[in-house]
Amino acid sequence: MAAEWPDEPAMAATMAARLDFVFGRVWPRPGLSRRDRRFVTLACVCAADGVDEINDHVYAALASGDISAEEMLEFVLHFAVYCGWPKGAQAEVAVRTQAARLAAERGEDVAAGRPLLESATLGPTDHDARLAEGERCFGEINLVSPPQRDSPYFQAGILAFVFGHLWQRPNLGRRERRLTTIACVGVSDALGPIYSHVGSALESGDISADEMNEIILQFSAYSGFPKGRVLQQAADAANVRISLSRKG
Repeated sequence: MAAEWPDEPAMAATMAARLDFVFGRVWPRPGLSRRDRRFVTLACVCAADGVDEINDHVYAALASGDISAEEMLEFVLHFAVYCGWPKGAQAEVAVRTQAARLAAERGEDVAAGRPLLESATLGPTDHDARLAEGERCFGEINLVSPPQRDSPYFQAGILAFVFGHLWQRPNLGRRERRLTTIACVGVSDALGPIYSHVGSALESGDISADEMNEIILQFSAYSGFPKGRVLQQAADAANVRISLSRKG
């Protein structure tokens, strides 16, 4: 027996309810700026692979001026590290396409293309210095000791690149990287990174408890409340730990 699809009035009512909740109730809430909500939302929609929705949110972020083109391209790199390079490639295409669309709408030259980046933007070439800096940055971001350099994942990936370079790149501040990372680990369902990044964002003071609640609500609206519940559990555990440490 063929599955029955909802009739058009029911679909229209569902869409209206969605729009009322997401744009009428979530986006206007105080406690988190529209720019902050952009980064959380972009990570969610880019992870979900809906091309139309990715394009819509990229265009809106650029056209509103909430996020600059340079910041958007830097977001793509950070997102790709935490959600995977294939998804990052799709996000890169969206950013370039929507930036060109916006430039054309504004009567700007879209044929010139972007200037090539200098090799110096890739950071130090001294491997030992880079690893040492990665260990320092890892501890600063995660508030725990860095891992040993005993596997390619830890040495080349985590220490040399993710914390030896990525988190220290210009064009995005640590707050924007926190917002993006929290959303990325949330969609990944990986409990270790979820508890690590949610906890360190709160313990560092980069994100307040109230802001984290708003981040989780924004995330839940785009990636689902079951995933949001896991983020909330991580936040609740971190808040209890922080409260106990202050009392002690």
